[in-house]
Amino acid sequence: MSAPDRLAEILHRMRRAEKAVGRAEGATTLVAVSKTFGVDDIRPVIAAGQRIFGENRVQEAKAKWPELRAETAGIELHLIGPLQSNKAREAVELFDVIHTVDREKIAAALAEEMARLGKRPRLLVQVNTGLEDQKAGIDPRQAVGFVERCRSVHGLAIEGLMCIPPVGEEPGPHFALLAKLGREAGTPMLSMGMSSDFETAIGLGATHVRVGSAIFGGRSYPA
Repeated sequence: MSAPDRLAEILHRMRRAEKAVGRAEGATTLVAVSKTFGVDDIRPVIAAGQRIFGENRVQEAKAKWPELRAETAGIELHLIGPLQSNKAREAVELFDVIHTVDREKIAAALAEEMARLGKRPRLLVQVNTGLEDQKAGIDPRQAVGFVERCRSVHGLAIEGLMCIPPVGEEPGPHFALLAKLGREAGTPMLSMGMSSDFETAIGLGATHVRVGSAIFGGRSYPA
């Protein structure tokens, strides 16, 4: 199957998952994760109608998306990888949505750059639902308080939460926890679910699913 064919299949499965739990058709937004793929891999997916894409790294996105955006109007770009404070300015300039606010230093840096640039990307807080030492994200026990501080101290309009469940664990409980935290924090956006588990995430209330390899194919990472 080609990438456009795989895209169509993912969208079909998303609509089917929504219907299975009584959610409105189109309640879930697909973020096509194009990290590690070049412009020639991405163009056919854009040509098939996809306009929302996710990238892990600011520098990689900066290298390819200005060209693609110049070719096609209406592209929406999401940062779904960890953000360093020294990249906050470029992130605010380039991305429409940032999923990975996870500490005070990042919140402060984003607030400063958003004020400086007059640009306000939509923001989500990343929650480390599995309490994994190697993974970014705030402790779920601190998530609601952190959202409140982002709003009251930094003036950030946090709209959602994001998580990446631990590899090898059943994702459902992690998605259910994120949904619970979202209700408590008043954050309607829930970014959860990837290629292997997006249907489970939709069943538990995801508003955004991040699907990459199931659309673009397997990735080759540098050694």
